[in-house]
Amino acid sequence: MDEVVKNEVHLTQKELRATWWRSFFLQGSWNYERMQNVGWAFAMIPAIKKLYSSKEDRAAALKRHLEFFNTHPYVASPILGVELALEEQRANGADIDDETIQGVKVGMMGPLAGVGDPIWWGTVRPVLGAFAAGMAQGGSILGPIIFFVVWNILRMGFLWYTQDLGYKQGTNITQNLAGGAMQKNLAYGILVVYTGSWVQARYEYHAKLGRWGHAKDYDGCIYPWYVYHGCAGSSLDDDELPIGCVKG
Repeated sequence: MDEVVKNEVHLTQKELRATWWRSFFLQGSWNYERMQNVGWAFAMIPAIKKLYSSKEDRAAALKRHLEFFNTHPYVASPILGVELALEEQRANGADIDDETIQGVKVGMMGPLAGVGDPIWWGTVRPVLGAFAAGMAQGGSILGPIIFFVVWNILRMGFLWYTQDLGYKQGTNITQNLAGGAMQKNLAYGILVVYTGSWVQARYEYHAKLGRWGHAKDYDGCIYPWYVYHGCAGSSLDDDELPIGCVKG
């Protein structure tokens, strides 16, 4: 028994970081037959080399990871983590066959794609992009810089966190997907995103009407919050008056 334990092989932070880095290129060799399979296999190579010593075992592992795969590129990371855990168990003698490994991938990629698309493409990127575009329209070079930096911090952090979660939880990650830690963290993330969208909406409204100021009398009409200053110091036109404001 001691000999078996001694001979067990485990992935280190080196392989986990290499897989995380390679996952950035998941769609680098996208194809119409098996879609993201080449990028997926590319990400698994560091772990395969660590877990299997013979050329035959490495070839067999690479072959089973060249099967069809397609999901949102950012939510592939928790699936990668689970697959890393399964391959590690298999390399150490666990009774895990090719069908089980492929079945986990297929079973997770569809539901996670349904989460990744609306969150990343439908919410985070438009909100962050609108905020950065508003700054850029105002002449600030910080707009595109903020978009690039913040987007990549969010993306890279999410990829690492979810891959690590998948690796540590293994197939138990389905419990988190059903209502555990990942769901809570996702809820916090959505709250932050929608708070940011509200701030952005207010920012755009202020930028359109003018700047912050005190209440102003417009021919007998008091409108709060804004004092409008055009490029020549002109006042608001009649059709630009805030809703509910009528000339006295």
